[in-house]
Amino acid sequence: MTLERRQVPAEAWPEVVAAARASGYRFFDWLTAVDQSDDSEEPGLDVVCHLLDTSRPGSLRRLMLVTRVPEGQPLASITTLFRGAAWHERETHEMFGLHFDGFDDGTELGLRPLLLPDGFEGTPLRKSFVLAARASKPWPGAKEPGESEHARPTGRRRVSAPGVPDPQWGPR
Repeated sequence: MTLERRQVPAEAWPEVVAAARASGYRFFDWLTAVDQSDDSEEPGLDVVCHLLDTSRPGSLRRLMLVTRVPEGQPLASITTLFRGAAWHERETHEMFGLHFDGFDDGTELGLRPLLLPDGFEGTPLRKSFVLAARASKPWPGAKEPGESEHARPTGRRRVSAPGVPDPQWGPR
């Protein structure tokens, strides 16, 4: 089983996906995003699509297409090429806030909530999203060095887990 990875310009996304489909990658596996907003050179979202070529018995070829979408920019939908991409594009839209131009899942309802409860605000898989549960109650993870009754304080600076807001944030 081989895996090929291709970096794709965002403006060429639908054409490259269509070309991959025409060259045998007819099985859509999954699509998601990775928040790269902390990249100092080119912040944005990396959209990743995994396709499979199952046409040759005994040799499964895999293709991973990756494109960087700048902050606030939409990406062309691939739902006209792969109907199964609709669920993944809705999830990526909801969790990362990425809009897909031309999205069509056959319902004419557009990009709508998929997993989060009604009224939920925010994009929970973005690095900038503050987890409210961590602000309102203590982190349930392992104790920091020196917090145990059996250990001596080490003088090490306490480090908060990723996503933990400043102690001043939240309800009082």
